[in-house]
Amino acid sequence: MNARTEIERAVRAAAPHALVETVRGALATAYAARSVQLLLADYGMTVLKPVGPAPGHEGPLSMHNSPQGRAFGSQRPHEEPAGNGEADHHFPVTVRGERLGVLTVRLPAAGSTPQTMDELAHVADLLGHEILVAERDTDHYQRARRTTRLTLAAEMQWQLLPARAFTAAEYAIGAQLEPAYAIHGDNFDWAADGDHLTVSVTNGMGEGIQASLLTNLAVNALRNARRAGIGIEDQAALADQALYDQHRGSAHVSTLLLRFDLATGTVAAVDAGSPQLWRLRGRTVARVDFDAQLPLGMFEESQYVVQNLRVLPGDRLLLVSDGVYDTVSPLGEAYVERGLARAVQATRLLPAASVPGAVLRELTDYRQSEALDDALVVCIDWFGRQRSEG
Repeated sequence: MNARTEIERAVRAAAPHALVETVRGALATAYAARSVQLLLADYGMTVLKPVGPAPGHEGPLSMHNSPQGRAFGSQRPHEEPAGNGEADHHFPVTVRGERLGVLTVRLPAAGSTPQTMDELAHVADLLGHEILVAERDTDHYQRARRTTRLTLAAEMQWQLLPARAFTAAEYAIGAQLEPAYAIHGDNFDWAADGDHLTVSVTNGMGEGIQASLLTNLAVNALRNARRAGIGIEDQAALADQALYDQHRGSAHVSTLLLRFDLATGTVAAVDAGSPQLWRLRGRTVARVDFDAQLPLGMFEESQYVVQNLRVLPGDRLLLVSDGVYDTVSPLGEAYVERGLARAVQATRLLPAASVPGAVLRELTDYRQSEALDDALVVCIDWFGRQRSEG
């Protein structure tokens, strides 16, 4: 049995909270690793936080100004000398496009062969998958991601979210919420199937726990309807009824629902409120306008109508909440007037997973103050389905 198989067996058999310790021991045995450290991206996507003991760096490391951060941002292994004839190797830990963190392994320089690098990259991938499974049974990794305590409303929202990034042959998605540790009403969701991708952005009215509870009800109602296999117009109608039954019109949720046909690039849309859709096609940035329909939960038995658009290979779509486009500069200029288009252009060379964070950082600079409202950005890069040649 080779080292790779032995490591896989050991990691899969490890206790949920003991994955890093198991990998550390296995790599010391198989590759004479001097040290092994896992660093996870925090909720705000600004730092990498060590999981467990961190020899040589006890605190968080910058995601934008450190060797580990370079490996995370580029999604490529990064090597740096460690002295005494040793080298540190930083491997991105990523699962289907979701960037979790970085695995750092210190090896003797003589042991840094191409084959070893390939095998350690595989270990980083394995560790990422096992962390996602382990999080069903332990808080160990979620605690490690926090630089400060989440508000209760934010805790509820993060537990409701899917991954912050996902990739498939036809598309790539990235998303981010701010303020990450105090979010309350904004939310994003998606579901990937063999022939379709469904994406939603929701914004529950109000603040704090009330907004979070409202969004939780809306998102779960939409999921319940979606998993029953019905169209997005009926998903919206059923979620609308669930909210109205609970609040009798006193509270509502703004929602934008999109359903992509992966074979054709046709997108069915239901615009029920404030989230906006912007498109970068070539070098042109423009808002995609829909006929506005009622937010969910405002009136009893509202009916929703699907509208259609077409995406082309190379298109980039941005879904943004009102906390983004309604932001105002100190001089009184709304971000939507020029700032948003500039940010879309400035980030056009970044991968989808990196775009939301970059836009939100630019938004903070534009506002020049602490966030007063939730801000959400979802980026979708459309590649299209490649036709097989017969």
